Amino acid sequence: MGFTTDDFPPVDPAARMQTSYATRLEARNAHHLENARRAGAQTSIPSVLSTFGYARVIFGEVALAESLLDEIRAGTEANRARGEGFVLGIARQATAALNNGLGRYDVALAAVREAVDAEPSDEMGSPRTMPELIEAAVRSGEHRLAERALERLAQSTRAADTDWGRGLEARSRALLADGDAADGLYREAIDRLGRTRHRLQLARAHLLYGEWLRRERRRVDAREQLRTALEMFTSMGTEAFAERAERELLATGERVRRRGAEARDELTAQEAQIARLARDGLSNAAIGARLFISRHTVAYHLRKVFAKLNVSSRNQLAGVIGERVEAKPLAG
Repeated sequence: MGFTTDDFPPVDPAARMQTSYATRLEARNAHHLENARRAGAQTSIPSVLSTFGYARVIFGEVALAESLLDEIRAGTEANRARGEGFVLGIARQATAALNNGLGRYDVALAAVREAVDAEPSDEMGSPRTMPELIEAAVRSGEHRLAERALERLAQSTRAADTDWGRGLEARSRALLADGDAADGLYREAIDRLGRTRHRLQLARAHLLYGEWLRRERRRVDAREQLRTALEMFTSMGTEAFAERAERELLATGERVRRRGAEARDELTAQEAQIARLARDGLSNAAIGARLFISRHTVAYHLRKVFAKLNVSSRNQLAGVIGERVEAKPLAG
């Protein structure tokens, strides 16, 4: 059911902890989503989808999160009159994270800019939202808005005083700093986030630091940070952020080998299972019902299967399924 350990390759003990958590979260949300759909509980579906989609973003499945947003929006519009602000908050967090990864900062900012004026108890005002808003605002030239969001972030992170919160604060503060101050804040962010299991946020700190170093014309230092970010994003399957890191690395003059070339013909266990069911003629909905995942998840994995097997439709799977579809072994 849901993701397997193939989808979150363990790189270190912290990654293994995240893999276990992500797998449990995936299974639980998929189960709740299936129950809600079967029961016709339309008011519950957006909430489950929002949590599901946000989890995809924070654990690296940015592309799949994008495919869930349309369904989240449709369900949320129907429920908006009922005052389900929590659902809207998480959906907007996911939208902002996704579009920051894609470099669409104006879209990310539009999704969460009102969060800076939200009530302190509102999900929109959480430490998960503020860093997204700050990054999007700085990149969009909205520095005053970013400063207000930073004040809001600092209130919550300093009260809790965790490495996760203070790391996000340092990373966000660095975006608004210059010179030695910015350098020190990026290093603090990497140090603090490195003590947590939030590998995506750590990778993003390396990316932002590398981008800043490149603009400071410190190309050798920038390459070190950007290589680290690229390796981390690639290991997590975070394509949007990986492509952004790759572009930055290329801009330093570094030659980058095309990602994914080595594993083009290797399918994960779940991809191989979905490929076989699609070959046998099952629809995305039928595959999803059998594996207890949504049809959006099936579509996402099929796109990856098509790319790895160099086919363009499910009709072509029968010709390659027997001789080429083999699941790669579990990492560990």
